[in-house]
Amino acid sequence: MSEFEFGFELSILFAVSLSLILVTLYGRKQKRVNLPPGNMGWPFVGESIAYLKPHPAHTIGKYMEHHISKYGKIFKSHLFGEATIVSADAGLNRLILQNEGKLFECSYPRSIGGILGKWSMLVLVGDMHRDMRTISLKFLTNSRLKTHLLRQVERHTALVLSSWAHRPVVCAQDEAKRFTFNLMAEHIMSLEAGEAETERLKKEYITFMKGVVSPPLNFPGTAYWKALRSRATILKFIDCKMEERMKRGSKNEQDLLGWVLNNSNLSKDQILDLVLSLLFAGHETSSVAIALAIYFLQACPTAVQKLREEHLEISMAKKETRELSWDDYKKMEFTQCVISETLRLGNVVRFLHRKAIKDVRYKGYDIPCGWKVLPVIAAVHLDPSLFDLPWHFNPWRWQSGRETKNLMAFGGGGRLCAGSELAKMEMAVFIHHLVLNFEFALAESDEAFAFPFVDFPKGLPIAITHIHPPFL
Repeated sequence: MSEFEFGFELSILFAVSLSLILVTLYGRKQKRVNLPPGNMGWPFVGESIAYLKPHPAHTIGKYMEHHISKYGKIFKSHLFGEATIVSADAGLNRLILQNEGKLFECSYPRSIGGILGKWSMLVLVGDMHRDMRTISLKFLTNSRLKTHLLRQVERHTALVLSSWAHRPVVCAQDEAKRFTFNLMAEHIMSLEAGEAETERLKKEYITFMKGVVSPPLNFPGTAYWKALRSRATILKFIDCKMEERMKRGSKNEQDLLGWVLNNSNLSKDQILDLVLSLLFAGHETSSVAIALAIYFLQACPTAVQKLREEHLEISMAKKETRELSWDDYKKMEFTQCVISETLRLGNVVRFLHRKAIKDVRYKGYDIPCGWKVLPVIAAVHLDPSLFDLPWHFNPWRWQSGRETKNLMAFGGGGRLCAGSELAKMEMAVFIHHLVLNFEFALAESDEAFAFPFVDFPKGLPIAITHIHPPFL
């Protein structure tokens, strides 16, 4: 054998040996990936249909109950068209929320971005989301909440409740939506409740909302298709308001549109999507939370009595005016317990869409980079190892302060809801006037269902009786 042939065979042997070593190492590396247990479901659809099956809002649904009992609080699945790690674990959910942009990032389905807009705060990530959120926070300052917004909230509360004067039965969910829409329309664009243009905008917005929560089927006649048309109409309306202000040279900083025009460098498209997304966020979640509070309270007379005592004391202490002050609001301690319990048990936001942007290891399980991650907030809020009798409405549980760290109703970390303080104030002020002026009970059977969005199928009809003397 020549020296050349020997060298050639030696090189082949070396290459084969190296390949075997690499394959072995790669195989070992692959074997070290320890995914949580679970079931990937059917091809293409995975387990999405079972996961999204409607169920009472104060439960986690049969899908989650079955999977948690079989696989534990962390499991794998295939949801919304992607390989997914589902978490009902409070620690992992906190890790996900607190590491936005570091280990995980927001990752909503494309259909959501298609209808809310690519500049919507809900779908933005990174620096652009931070900038948009900062703009919202600068507008929703504590000083603004204490003065201007508190007065707005109380005025719109009185406007809705005063219309109940000669109505023995009202649909509480519709009334809550009317309250929050009118409030946000004034807060964002200085639109007056009841005016023709406000009512036109509301009509388009209702069509828009039906599409947001519908399957993303974009062909004529579907709810999604109609919603996209309504979105275009709403954006045109906002654009006209912007043009009017620019022509007049008036950028009224009392509303968000004027503030953004004066104090940001956002493009027109960015402003349009920001305004639409804040109208969506500020209206939808707050109205559902108020309806849930009414639903839970009508079944808990001891809580209503405790609230009435608290708010009567606040009202009786006022001498010169019945208008609520910031000090009055801060005295509503049991009311805040009711709000926390409503958000925990009702779960307005039931889960969040995230994606791992790095390989993450948690409790011995691997979450591979690129996998979808679904922190299920409702599962934490209804976990019997964290909350005593979690399916019971018990506002008193919040008086100890021990459970606060496990309340994730407003998200957390860099994506903590910018309007959380405004939402809590809306609920508190509405409850204040409700319990001082009305007795209320279900007029017919109804309950909140998760579709997964929370909704009362019958609109929550309640029978109301006026308290005399009233304190409106």
